[in-house]
Formats: sequence, structure tokens, C-alpha cells
Amino acid sequence: MNYVIGIDIGTQSTKALLVDTHGAIVAQHASAYHPDTPKPLWAEQWPSVWFDAVTVCIAGVTAKAREKGVTAADVKSLCVSSLYGGSGIPVDEHMEPLHPCLIWMDRRATAEVDWVRANVDVERLEKITGNGVDSYYGFTKMLWLREHRPEVWQKTRWFLPPNAFVIQRLTGELAVDHSSAGNIGGVYDVAQRAWSAQALDMLGIPASMMPKRLVESSEIVGGLSSQWADALGLAAGTPVVAGGVDAAVATFAAGVTQAGHHVAMIGTSMCWGYINQTVDARHGLVSMPHVHNGTRDLYVFGGASTAGQCVAWYRDQFCQAEIEAAKQLPHGDPHRLLEEAASKIAAGSDGVVFLPYLMGERSPVWDARASGTFVGLNLFHTRATLYRAVLEGVAFALKHNMEAGRRGAQSLDDRLIVVGGAAHSDLWMQIIADVTNYPVLSIEQDVEAAMGAALLAALGAGLVSRETAEGGWVTLVERAQPDAERQRVYADRFEVYRELYPALKPLMHRLRST
Repeated sequence: MNYVIGIDIGTQSTKALLVDTHGAIVAQHASAYHPDTPKPLWAEQWPSVWFDAVTVCIAGVTAKAREKGVTAADVKSLCVSSLYGGSGIPVDEHMEPLHPCLIWMDRRATAEVDWVRANVDVERLEKITGNGVDSYYGFTKMLWLREHRPEVWQKTRWFLPPNAFVIQRLTGELAVDHSSAGNIGGVYDVAQRAWSAQALDMLGIPASMMPKRLVESSEIVGGLSSQWADALGLAAGTPVVAGGVDAAVATFAAGVTQAGHHVAMIGTSMCWGYINQTVDARHGLVSMPHVHNGTRDLYVFGGASTAGQCVAWYRDQFCQAEIEAAKQLPHGDPHRLLEEAASKIAAGSDGVVFLPYLMGERSPVWDARASGTFVGLNLFHTRATLYRAVLEGVAFALKHNMEAGRRGAQSLDDRLIVVGGAAHSDLWMQIIADVTNYPVLSIEQDVEAAMGAALLAALGAGLVSRETAEGGWVTLVERAQPDAERQRVYADRFEVYRELYPALKPLMHRLRST
């Protein structure tokens, strides 16, 4: 029997799966961490944290698999998916990191956005890249490093996405997959599937900082070096496949390979995306080559900066009673207690609306100075009310992106697939169905991007056909059907949600500037 390993480097943890060539899980392992947030709206991570987590997870799954009779020679390939690394990791000529990676969540580059708008032909930049100008994008974060860390800039040889950095450490080979390159934004020509010399020149970013080798997500970058083989429990030379951006890889895991398919990945952040062959930056979404059939297909998505992170923030800051009570229960999960209480609150949270802009906001708002807000509070409301309002607020952000996305999509299926941590919540799945008016499905297995990476590993090693890969390895199960009465309530609340941001925007900006 042949086996593959899929690794997903996430914002708060890395996960690895070892599966057979039918997708049956043999072993899995995870390693947790947190991004560093040294200042408001800053979010960064030293790449050693990611690399250490990857090696721990690979060694963990191979050790567990050995107990089931799987040998190093039986593992035919591995693949690395990763969070969107924003700026990428600035490394010197010896591949040593020079500065923490400014990840997708980081919004410090607001002045650089203003500089681009004042000094660059933005319309031309959007035409080339299929993406807009915002501090979310990696190219503005690169410009921040140029402006504020000149000593780092001078020593930088390359900027590497997290998965490319890890793969280079494992194999000695340097390559960037097209999805990661495209997600950087203003430096990638989406039509030519190549770095854009014109865009780089307009921005003043040397083309030499972009690794020359661009590869498909299912392409083998190199073989595992002997330096790591024994420690990881694998054979030297094991093929390492490029992988890609986690949202696109999770979408691929859910079997999304055709125009019209669409998936919401709701973890730390939220990415709702679909497959298309063309893109228009004026629709306000993010685009990149898909991780499957990337020479033809684009993965186009809208994203909320904080989704599950809003829930974690609310739990940690305001729900100590539930956290302590859960310690006395077999499941130990405070979310179950919070969900039970919130399920007794009527749809619409008794008039409370939450804007989930705790780290600014991405699409379709695109405002780094936007801030989170509860509106409609009174003495009648409880922690359960606000918890439900948080879940509803993220669902409204999802619908907001779906409405923007419909303007550019060829078509959208009449069902919505949801993956990520939100799929663990029955209440949240029902709220999403009621808010979006779509039947909601999720993956039966708790896998997502790591399974997508494993499937890419099998495809890259020639262990499965493209037809098999397009069918996927996971099983989709229905989670919720929209309820007509609640849908009417949420339709009204969504209009309030949409009107709140433009009404509050001047005050949000005023508070950010003080």
C-alpha cells in the first residue's frame, strides 16, 4: 500500500495527515502556536515556529503510522499547504530569515497603501494582477519593510511564502507555487501566470527578490534531503510537492474544481471563494491561480479578517464563567455551554448587531481602520445574546462577500459548503444557512486543508489521476436547511449590518487616529 502526507501550516496551528491513496486517514498530528501581535493591527510570526511545527507533525504522523505497519518506504510523497504569508519571509542569500513574516492579518502598511495610490497607476496595477490595493496584500507589506526596516531590505535576497520556505529547508530546492505568488497581489501577472516586471518596476521592488521558479501546486519541488529523513521517519529523496495557499487547498479538499462551486472556509478568518476563469479587481475580491488546473482556473474569494478569532476573543475576554464550568465537564469545551445558551436566543439576537472588524476588514470593505462594534445593547442582554450576535455578525460578513462575488461569478451552485472550525458548531451552521438562504454542507471528516495537501501530494506523485483528484477524498454531509421565518428576520438585520459600517466609518477612523 502507498501513502502520502498532507501538511497545513495555519495561523494558530499546523496539522499533518498520513493517508492511503483512497484518502483513508492512518495518522494525524497537530502542533499549536499563536501569531505575535506586538502592536495594534500588527500580526507577524518568525518562520522557525512554522518549520518546527511542521517537523514535529511529520515525525508525529510517521511514528503513529509505524505502529500500524507503515514503513518509511511506503510514504511516497508529502505536500505543504500554508496560511497566506503576506509579505513573505525576507531571507538572505543563505536562506536565513531576517525579520518576522508579516502575515495576512497584519494591517500596518496603511501609509504604503496611500503611497501606492498617489504614485502608481492603480488602474494598470489592478488590470495586471486582478487584485486591488490594500494593506492585506503582501506587496504593500514589502513596501513597509522597505520604508521602516531598510537594514532588512538591503540584506533581503528573496521573499518566500511560508510553504516555499519550509519546502526549501526540507529539500534544498527553491520554488513558489502560483497560488501563493498570485495572492501577494501587486507583483504577479494573473494573465501570464508570471511575475510582472512592469508592476515590480512601478512599485520599486527588485524583480530579483522574487524566486525565478514558479510551479503548479501539484508539482514536485524536490526530494527530501538526507539531513531530515531520519528525524522525520521518511526515506531520503521522498518527493515534496509544492502545495499552496490554505484557503484554496481547503476548497480543493472539498471537491471544488469547477466553475460554480463555492466554499466558505471559516477558521481564524473567513474566506468564501469560487472557481472562475476571469477576474475583475473592481468587484473587490481577491484572486489567484487555483491549486488545481491553475493554468486555467482562478480561485476568487472574499475574506473577513477575523471570524473564528472573534469567537475566541469574546470567549477569552468575557466568558470566564463558562471556561471554568467546562473544566468540570467531560468534553471540557466552553463553546458547548455558550452555544447551548445562545441557541435559546431568538434569531437577530434581540436587536444586537456585531461588526466583526477586530483587525480592520478585508473584502468588500477594504478598510484597515474599520473596527469591531456591538450596536443595540441594553440591560436586557446577556453574554449569550452577544455570543449569538458574534456568530451572526460573521455570517453577515459572509453574505456581504457572497453578494460582491456574484457580480463576477459565472454561476454559483445552489448549495454552500462550509469548512473549518465553524463547522463544529451546529448553531453556527444553522445561522449561516438562515442568513445566506443556502443549504449548508460540510466535510464529514475533520480535515480540510491538510487533506487537500495530501490529495495534491498523491496527484503530484502520480498515485491518483486528475479525475480522481477532482472527485476528492472527502464525504460531504448536509448540516442545515434555511428556515423561511428566520431568513426574513436576517434579511432585515443584514440591511442594518450593511448600513452600519458607512455610518460609523468616520468615527472609526477618528478613533484610530487618536
